[in-house]
Amino acid sequence: MARQRKRKGDPISGWLNLFKPVDMTSTQAVAILKRKFNAQKVGHGGTLDPLADGILPIAFGEATKTVQWAMDAEKEYVFTIRWGVSTESQDAEGEVTATSDTRPTREQVEELLKDYLGTIEQVPPKFSAIKVDGQRAYDLARDGEEFELTSREVQVYEAAVIGMPDADHTVIHVTSGKGFYVRAMARDLACDLGCEGHISQLRRTRVGVFGAPQAVALSRIEETEDKEELLSLLQPVHAILEDIPQIDISCDEAREIRQGRAIVLLPHIVEQWREAAAGAEEYDRGAIAICSGQAVALGDVRAGRFEPSRVFVN
Repeated sequence: MARQRKRKGDPISGWLNLFKPVDMTSTQAVAILKRKFNAQKVGHGGTLDPLADGILPIAFGEATKTVQWAMDAEKEYVFTIRWGVSTESQDAEGEVTATSDTRPTREQVEELLKDYLGTIEQVPPKFSAIKVDGQRAYDLARDGEEFELTSREVQVYEAAVIGMPDADHTVIHVTSGKGFYVRAMARDLACDLGCEGHISQLRRTRVGVFGAPQAVALSRIEETEDKEELLSLLQPVHAILEDIPQIDISCDEAREIRQGRAIVLLPHIVEQWREAAAGAEEYDRGAIAICSGQAVALGDVRAGRFEPSRVFVN
């Protein structure tokens, strides 16, 4: 029988609320942190463009099992549109495709943003990570291939002008759902306003529970040599799952769950879960089993039992 190859590094688990700098890809940030923490497994919770800075949630170990919740989480952005110039990538990195002397007023932008609220149809930028026939759209775009991306529904909860330092620039704050592209919004706003424009500056200020005020700068991590200090920066595996009701279990029950077995819940635990679940309709019967502050498993509460569906190894 083939021997299972041992994974290199330490079995570290948890979330890091990273503030990614400009001029770095999300993949590069993951590689730096994997090496710095000497971690076995590291991933990120949603790509952030190299020309953007801001929140890039980093999942270590068992937290990678919850990455989808970061992908699906509500996000906030602050970005600047430079009017008068459009680029092929809709940001400052791309080649100029068109110019215009037309400049919108603040009032025009504010009025138009009202049409971008709620559920809207958005065509992703061609310079994006979306796959087309198995290939990344940005690779096809860089190779000069002709292709079209279909529109899809995205949610925009808030969109407001928060600054206009001069006629050439407008600063906008947006709160959106999953799959939303800031560069696509800039492209569409410019088109609707009858002018040219692209993103000259972009910052992601929040991904779900991870916000800018509490974020850790990559420079601080790179300067830190003490391993315990590094580990203290990590948040629990279940940090991204704050909207899912929690149930407290014993160590014996945790062992049962880790062996794939359902456990019977005491009546008061079920009642506490019902109260918490009343405001979390999205997850229906979902729950997180917690033992001594550590996530043991995601699962469902049914007929007074907790049935695990995704178990975490601590």
